[in-house]
Amino acid sequence: MSSKNLNRRGFIGAAGAAGLAVAGTGALTGCSDSGAAPGHGAEASAELKLPTYAPAKVAPPDLPGDAAKGVDPGYLRYPKELVKSVPTPPGDGKPITALTETFTTPPPGMAGNAYWQELNKRLGSEFKMTVVVDDAQSTAYRAKFNAIVASGDIPDIVWIPPNQGLQQIPGLVAAKFADLTPLLSGNAVKKFPNLANFPAAAWKSGVIDGKIVGIPFPNPRIRQLYLANPEFWKPVGGLEFDSAEDFLAKGRELLDTKRKKYVLEPAYVNHVARFNEWYGGHNTWGLRDGKLVHMFESDEYFAAIEFALKCRRAQLFWPDLNIPMTTTLEKIQGGYLGAYVNSFTGLLSDAKQYDFPMETIRPFAAEAGAKPNVGLTWISSFTAINGSAGKKRVEMLLNVLNYLAAPFGTEERLFLDNGVEDVHYTRTRTGDTKFTTKGNAVALTTSQPLATMTTAPPYLYIPGEPDMTRNIHGWETELLEIGQANPTEGHFSDTFSNKGSSLTTDVYDRVMDIVAGRMPLSEYQDVVKKFRRNGGDKMRGEYEESLSKSKPKSK
Repeated sequence: MSSKNLNRRGFIGAAGAAGLAVAGTGALTGCSDSGAAPGHGAEASAELKLPTYAPAKVAPPDLPGDAAKGVDPGYLRYPKELVKSVPTPPGDGKPITALTETFTTPPPGMAGNAYWQELNKRLGSEFKMTVVVDDAQSTAYRAKFNAIVASGDIPDIVWIPPNQGLQQIPGLVAAKFADLTPLLSGNAVKKFPNLANFPAAAWKSGVIDGKIVGIPFPNPRIRQLYLANPEFWKPVGGLEFDSAEDFLAKGRELLDTKRKKYVLEPAYVNHVARFNEWYGGHNTWGLRDGKLVHMFESDEYFAAIEFALKCRRAQLFWPDLNIPMTTTLEKIQGGYLGAYVNSFTGLLSDAKQYDFPMETIRPFAAEAGAKPNVGLTWISSFTAINGSAGKKRVEMLLNVLNYLAAPFGTEERLFLDNGVEDVHYTRTRTGDTKFTTKGNAVALTTSQPLATMTTAPPYLYIPGEPDMTRNIHGWETELLEIGQANPTEGHFSDTFSNKGSSLTTDVYDRVMDIVAGRMPLSEYQDVVKKFRRNGGDKMRGEYEESLSKSKPKSK
């Protein structure tokens, strides 16, 4: 068993928390009940000036990034020269409350948590986090969020994910949270230099009805990917597959139920999303003959569900649907599970904590003629600020989030990622960071819910493992070559703002039922008809109108 920490799942951003793939996000959204004129969210957002991008001046990477393509910079060793990006504590001495989520073991309480206490000193205020522990069905955060909103006692800072079924967010944000546009639009963001270091596209996550309403989580471009222990797959020739049926056949060969050795974690919806990529399916929406087609109504997505059903009938999935991520990774490491789905951010976290020779399963053609792809997105969650705070306190809270967004190569990021030196981590002879036992138990579990709210723009650094960093940089570069963007990203649908989350959650619930054997596959077409009838067709029309307006006008 590895000596590394086995109790933390990395933040997966907007790309599939607890088995939910991200619901199609129409980037800059609008909503008739949020303060803008009915049906004019698109126009309002199109006129908004996003925060100006001002890259941080930190140590250059060993492996170059490409911000336009989404390739993240890689560091083979920790930089020797660090920048201090926040010269004075940003807090005002008064307690700051926050609601956030963790996908791992919750952090120890503040009273016995040296990392948290040091954070308070560095912020200049007591940072009182309410940390919700994610459950297997991704409902715990939604329940807590709804209860807090209903109570009216809203924290200073609230994390708002796009993929956990939160309802009527545009109207709620307009009514309860601060409009940050005057403080962040255009060059105004330069007052908060770490936030100005976010790529402009990342800000689209925090825009509703032409207003900047939240600080985004700067997501990697790649949504989700398959990760595996290649040692598990050696008996069948490794992680190379000729087709979906070849994958199924090799999975059957490796299956050993007597030894409790299975092939796939039981996150059915995430696996369907990966199979959809193998069949060449859409990244939420796709264009065919100039018309938008949602992945739910495509032949490829249906084939993906059908294939997942085959895998379940063949017993390839781990039988307990409620297996925690920590247990999943222990079984992957121990050779009792073959593959799991995680976000790119989760991959980076896992690579830092587990000793198995991690690999990714590259998308392959599920059948002859298929063109496999990888779904790409700039969209993620955002963190909003309580609207009842006065301007002075809103600015203070922005400065606190600016601290949490400190980039790699700064003194602040060294602390946020690792804790207190010689308590939570030490430095090796090469200058790399190495967690102590206390760091694994305390610093990691406390930094994760902080990073959920916002963090540095993506970077690649696996302490003491430069080869793994090179591998991940290579995977990312390779996968981006077959990346497929969502054509509606950056376009607008008021219907999506109002109903998109509930509509997609309903479909995913039915997909779960079909793969689990609780609903016949033949009923899926009725599921699609309901999706279209209840808002899918209206979303399509609104997106198509927005797309048509963005085309260059003929002279």
